[in-house]
Amino acid sequence: QVQLVESGGGLVQAGGSLRLSCAASGRTFANYAMGWFRQAPGKEREFVAAISWSGASTYYADSMKGRFTISRDNAKNTVYLQMNSLEPEDTAVYYCALKAGGPLGLKAGRADYWGQGTQVTVSS
Repeated sequence: QVQLVESGGGLVQAGGSLRLSCAASGRTFANYAMGWFRQAPGKEREFVAAISWSGASTYYADSMKGRFTISRDNAKNTVYLQMNSLEPEDTAVYYCALKAGGPLGLKAGRADYWGQGTQVTVSS
């Protein structure tokens, strides 16, 4: 079993920045992708970003390109999401996800494990 614990959420004004972190513990895989999803009130959960084990491959939802950056530190089993130029539309619960293997399946929402989520609120 894998546990994912997110941190770094909070309240920020429009145009501001936040950095989310997600630490993985428990069972480990030799190769796994990690990523972020979000769910706004009244909406379905949507893909935000994903990163391969090596960090060489990253994927973003179109609306996040240029504003969000995903990265990881395998020594710490941690993935990060740097969010800049935040907009009120970015308000959501952000979830960390992990999938054994490559990131493309994760991008499609096929995660093996999910975190509990962290709230991000962007005020106008």
